[in-house]
Amino acid sequence: MKKILLIALAATILTPAVSADTPKGKKAQAAHDMKHMEHQQRLAKILADPARAEDSKRDKYRHPAETFEFFRLHPDHKIGEYAPGGEWVSRILGRYVNENGKYTGLFFGTKSHFDDAGKQRIAAGMAKFPADVAAVSGRPATDFNAFSLSEIPEGAKGTYDRIIVMRMLHNMFGWNIADAEIKAMRDLLKDDGLLGIEQHRAKPTAPYSYADGSKGYLREADVIKFMETNGFELVAKSEINANPKDSANWPDGVWTLPPRLALKDVDKAKYEAIGESDRMTLLFKKRP
Repeated sequence: MKKILLIALAATILTPAVSADTPKGKKAQAAHDMKHMEHQQRLAKILADPARAEDSKRDKYRHPAETFEFFRLHPDHKIGEYAPGGEWVSRILGRYVNENGKYTGLFFGTKSHFDDAGKQRIAAGMAKFPADVAAVSGRPATDFNAFSLSEIPEGAKGTYDRIIVMRMLHNMFGWNIADAEIKAMRDLLKDDGLLGIEQHRAKPTAPYSYADGSKGYLREADVIKFMETNGFELVAKSEINANPKDSANWPDGVWTLPPRLALKDVDKAKYEAIGESDRMTLLFKKRP
């Protein structure tokens, strides 16, 4: 198992609030362990489903079991996923949340940057999201919802347990919407809510011209500082999704590597041998 670097007391889904040496503490620990086991078993069953035959080809790069555990997800959580366009994650989380949980697609805020055609595409994505997730989960579309971060429904703020941002922060920076989007997500989280980020990672010495998001890569230290500036505190970071084979200096950016393979057949075997990008995996909590 890849090394996980912790910056808080624990990286499990929940941590009992009382000493395990007391009867109350032992009971809390037992409940915690049971909940953790439920999480692991439920996720393992979903990931092993033959229906994921095509999606599972990317598991060796994306490590969904380890990543979602690191983000401290649980089936009864209210979970928001930012920009769920490819729906690889959606096909997991749509089945993962139970009858007490909630899974929401959080789409781009459309008050700035996007032209009319872009706004129409985003609106179409939101409209079909519940039905798309329902189709793979076997549950009714009414169990899922989606909205734009510029049009947050009344009563939604302060209700989310977890929000995840999967390899989208570079686009947010490139479009100059990162501050507004992250602040909107912060508003959605509960006071003890957590936000998980997986992002293509530039080398620490990468120049700004390469690590400004235009190549898909960001420097980890820059991401942490940005999140701290916008009301979050780093809880933990992990090397779950690290790839030391990725030099992170491709002229055509991260899209040179799988799954995009932007150069098509040019040196295809070389890039396939490298695999998908080196990625930071970070967990933040909402700061009071």
